[in-house]
Amino acid sequence: MSSQPHTGLLMSDAIVQALRTIIGHRMRSLLLILGVSIGVMTLLAIFTIVTGLSNRIRADIISSNRPYIYVARFSGLGGGDPDEMMRRPHLLYDAVEALKDTDGVGKVDYQINNGDVMVLKYGNEKTNFVQPVGSSENFPYLFSLDVEEGRYFNGAEVEASARVVVLGYGPRKDLFPGLDPIGREINIYGRPYRIVGTMAERKHIIGALGDNFIVLPWSTFEKYCMHTGVEDRNIMLQFDENRDVDEVISNITGTMRQVRRLRPGQPNNFDVVASETFGELIDKVTGGVALVLVVLSSVGLLVGGIGVMNIMLISVTERTREIGVRMALGARRRDVLFQVLVEAGVLTGIGGVIGIGLGYLASWGMTHLLRFPFEVSPGVTIGAALFSIAIGLFFGLYPANKAARMDPIVALGRE
Repeated sequence: MSSQPHTGLLMSDAIVQALRTIIGHRMRSLLLILGVSIGVMTLLAIFTIVTGLSNRIRADIISSNRPYIYVARFSGLGGGDPDEMMRRPHLLYDAVEALKDTDGVGKVDYQINNGDVMVLKYGNEKTNFVQPVGSSENFPYLFSLDVEEGRYFNGAEVEASARVVVLGYGPRKDLFPGLDPIGREINIYGRPYRIVGTMAERKHIIGALGDNFIVLPWSTFEKYCMHTGVEDRNIMLQFDENRDVDEVISNITGTMRQVRRLRPGQPNNFDVVASETFGELIDKVTGGVALVLVVLSSVGLLVGGIGVMNIMLISVTERTREIGVRMALGARRRDVLFQVLVEAGVLTGIGGVIGIGLGYLASWGMTHLLRFPFEVSPGVTIGAALFSIAIGLFFGLYPANKAARMDPIVALGRE
């Protein structure tokens, strides 16, 4: 009955005593709090920045606000026999026609590229290296790209193999500074192409390189640009988010097997991958990097913990007589142990709270500077606060145990 109020009083006394220790020994307490703050700030900033980096890479690699399914000769995710993959036939447009009628499939985009890069010229202006790509009219929809000027080419122009082109933000800026590019012509592989539109800046993680591209109708690209000896054809399919992605992938796989006339038991000579699979792969890579960085940066908190032990040992030595009086008046060993641990936890807890604030401030600045997404995680915030307190409790255990094991008679006789 009497132990509960006594423990409650001890908690308040311990917190008050911890604050008195901070005020009475400002410099060493400030250094301790500073050390813990820097450790927590570093941990939190690294976690937040790497999370932002992961989200940014995920967004730029997937390149779409909508989930999609990717069909290719091979996915590039590893596994399988490389020689067998290179022997696989290319994805021709007949597969697109079949996939359009597959259950669960929405818009479909067909892409071709020849692995080439080129420099375009207009008057006295020229571009950096740009990559030409052939696509369907659904390319900007599948990849959530915005047209800034003019329009994207339409299905009729794709069907007619029209010599029209849409410029990425990079070549538009390089070739037409201060000019309206719509309706003008540029030469691509020695033939004139009419500019019908330009794309908005992507602000890709790789910078300007992510905007250095031009897009032609895939049929035009196939007719006029496939002379480099390199051929890469892929299909992207949008699907209803309310449908189960595995079911849609199964339907797509069945359609592709029919198109390829594969017999039962024959392995697929194509890959079908959901866009989320690429995101999960990115999360695994960046998660491993984050873990290594967090472990390395935790050394700073260990240094702070050693400081806690040192300060609490000094505090226990200075208050030996006080501890003897408390034990002579009936305080139990666990009461003394508890009081010293609370003091250590309060010291590192204050450092943790300050470190959380500094960590989010630092990570907000860095993520905005690097154009990464910034996100405050309540779970991580609470975890950082509890971790900082746990550091105090762990490293305060030895001084607390030393105080609790004092002989009251010896302690009272100490000056």
